[in-house]
Amino acid sequence: MNQVDLVSSFHQGHCLDAYHFFGVHPDEKGYVFRVYAPHAGNVCLIGDFTGWYDNPIPMERTEFTGIWQVHVDNAKQWDCYKYHILTDKGWIDKADPYAFYAETRPGTASKIVDLSLIRYTDQKWMEKRSRNSDKPMNIYEVYAGGWKHAGEFPYSYAELEKELIPYVKKMGFTHIEMMPLNEYPFDGSWGYQASGYYAVTSRYGNPYEYASFVNACHKAGIGVIMDMVPVHFVKDTFGLAYFDGSPLYEYAKDEDAQSQWGTLNFNLWSEEVRSFLISAAAFWCDVYHMDGIRMDAVSNLIYWGGNSSRGTNEGALYFIKRLNYLLHQKFPSLMMIAEDSSDYPKVTWDTEEGGLGFDYKWDLGWMNDTLKYYATDPLFRIWDHHKITFSMHYFNSERFLLPLSHDENVHGKKTIVDRMWGSYEEKFAQVRNLYAYMYAHPGKKLNFMGNEIASFREFDEKKELDWFLLDYPMHDAFHKFFAKLNEIYGDHPCLWEKDYDPAGFRWIDADNAKQSVFSFYRQNKDEVIVVVLNCTGAEYPVFGVGVPYKGEYEELLNTDSVCFGGKDRINYGKLSAVKGEWDQYLPIRLAPWSAVYLIHRKKGES
Repeated sequence: MNQVDLVSSFHQGHCLDAYHFFGVHPDEKGYVFRVYAPHAGNVCLIGDFTGWYDNPIPMERTEFTGIWQVHVDNAKQWDCYKYHILTDKGWIDKADPYAFYAETRPGTASKIVDLSLIRYTDQKWMEKRSRNSDKPMNIYEVYAGGWKHAGEFPYSYAELEKELIPYVKKMGFTHIEMMPLNEYPFDGSWGYQASGYYAVTSRYGNPYEYASFVNACHKAGIGVIMDMVPVHFVKDTFGLAYFDGSPLYEYAKDEDAQSQWGTLNFNLWSEEVRSFLISAAAFWCDVYHMDGIRMDAVSNLIYWGGNSSRGTNEGALYFIKRLNYLLHQKFPSLMMIAEDSSDYPKVTWDTEEGGLGFDYKWDLGWMNDTLKYYATDPLFRIWDHHKITFSMHYFNSERFLLPLSHDENVHGKKTIVDRMWGSYEEKFAQVRNLYAYMYAHPGKKLNFMGNEIASFREFDEKKELDWFLLDYPMHDAFHKFFAKLNEIYGDHPCLWEKDYDPAGFRWIDADNAKQSVFSFYRQNKDEVIVVVLNCTGAEYPVFGVGVPYKGEYEELLNTDSVCFGGKDRINYGKLSAVKGEWDQYLPIRLAPWSAVYLIHRKKGES
């Protein structure tokens, strides 16, 4: 696309590659700097190559509306720079909204980097990847600064490449979801209060090292998903706030501009802001080969301030539909994932069908109901039985993803294992039950780092995971259980092939509230896995489970296995279906708090 057409699409709000024009780009003689600041009285470039304020370089207002430009001969790779902007209240200094790199906090300057030097060897992965609706997707959510530390410092991108990738592969996850790696000033925001939408954070290394990490993930057969925040941005004076002295990126009305997080809301009615964000999403897919983008706080896009009583934000809805449509056109195998807590309909329907165009939506209703159920005293679970069965009433309305994310491990909520009712041993027995339920439930899976070692300490961005827990037998056994569960999930297509086909799931007994036992099955053309969940401490030496097909069944998983920390009250050998209360049923041993997977390999059954 030539410059005239690119700038035209930028002003029309559907530009996917604004980063090819704005920001800083090398040419034969040096670097070209461009910035959009339509209300500026004047703009100068300052940086290492100007002695900062010693010799500021005036920028020229171009023929394109609101765009300033200058060519610099003596700038070089890694130099720091800012824009010195004249407003009606005086001069202000701003980082480049389109910068590809930035100083490490507390520095706030942008840095020159030539991204054309990045090289990939992941062509085979990029050609074969898909949106995974009929494939296993088991996501490991990671905060890069909190997985492991080397001494007092968090692992770098290079160290994560060496250790995180083999770990994820060994544990059986299919994707890594990185909490935001855009540049951000405040560690406590975990990246969700961004200042640089095109700059990979310098906390852990440089763009080349991050690209190498992604390339290595793909070579290992692991996808990478990036968190993005299209709702709001930081108020810090060096950033987007009142960028040229006017509310350029935020809403003009203060009541609309102020967010619930102490940040500023993007004005998603502005065509230039739409292009800025659409291009930012495309940038991560183009330059860093992202396999998916998870959009944060989508309910705050759908409704003004996330409050349905204020009504839908039609400008933001138009932006979402346009973003998803354009990204899917340019990157057909890209997954777009909505973190949406609202009940707004058709979030994962195609835009041509009146939907928002996402591929997946986090099932936060399932998450809340499930965790509340497992936190309830078993004496009272009879009254909460519907909390487990309810999700399948609405599940086929969207393409849902089941999350037990970082949000469920912070702010005094307790970690997943610590939410379980009961004693130490009962918590572990129930969290194994919960995960067996989660992995058998339709929908793709997401777990936050630390869930797999049953961490009792809530997430703290300043610390690494409590890896020492693996020295304790119960945690080590749970870690082995988690890896085995992931292995079973990946190896058995009936657990994921028909996630969004109603034929892939059937209740066997959804109404046994008296005993708090649930049974259902997952199936495809080759196999069926019957799942039984005992959600109380009662033991059943013989428990009858109705099964859909005659013949032999074999226990594939029992959470009471001694190798997982249980007492080995399991079912040995082949089990044969017999006639009885149901057309055919299996008499099985059902241990307290246990979950059982029973597999039957089909031989001509439909």
